[in-house]
Amino acid sequence: MIDLQAIERVFEVGEEQVHALHRVSLRFAAGAYASIMGPSGSGKSTLLNIIGLLDRPTEGRYRLDQVATTELDDTEQARIRRHQIGFVFQSFHLVPRLTAAQNIELPLVLAAVAPAERKQRVAAALQDMDLADRADHRPDQLSGGQRQRVAIARATIMRPQVILADEPTGNLDHSSGSSVLETLETLNRQGISLIVVTHDPEIGQRARRRIRMVDGSIAEDSESA
Repeated sequence: MIDLQAIERVFEVGEEQVHALHRVSLRFAAGAYASIMGPSGSGKSTLLNIIGLLDRPTEGRYRLDQVATTELDDTEQARIRRHQIGFVFQSFHLVPRLTAAQNIELPLVLAAVAPAERKQRVAAALQDMDLADRADHRPDQLSGGQRQRVAIARATIMRPQVILADEPTGNLDHSSGSSVLETLETLNRQGISLIVVTHDPEIGQRARRRIRMVDGSIAEDSESA
């Protein structure tokens, strides 16, 4: 489903070139659960951004569900990103002035989904995330774990094929972090591919497939039996 071939990413920093990724080739089947680990600056977030169509490789090819994404223009990439990929970030990225329900609904509004269907899907998402009694609360009225569950509900409201999570527990205490991971893993068991970037070996070891990056290259790629 995800096929990266010889991906290079070079950034221009002043007069210097920084090679963030060096000929990275990876494939993920539908329903995969993988972690990408490595020290700061190893290229793991850059790789996640390319998989999520938030960035373009300098060289190489990326096919998502048999679509050659590197040959698409920005509008076509945005359409695929909106419908097929869900993002969960360390900092939640919720809209402060919107309620939990409105934050979850936002992708449906942008996709012009009919109001009646939006209401039904948001109500179901709030129930699934144990947030029904927090529907009318703004982000500043929610705990860290609740905010991240709102972010997960928003990321999955369009029923994507892939969830990309960048340090999803980084701003949470241990108990809230474990709850968030269990929520993501439940979605994975339902068939959604889950790729988690983390610096925490304990979190990384939970994944069936574990990828370790060093200096923009794949240093290790192992999978549980």
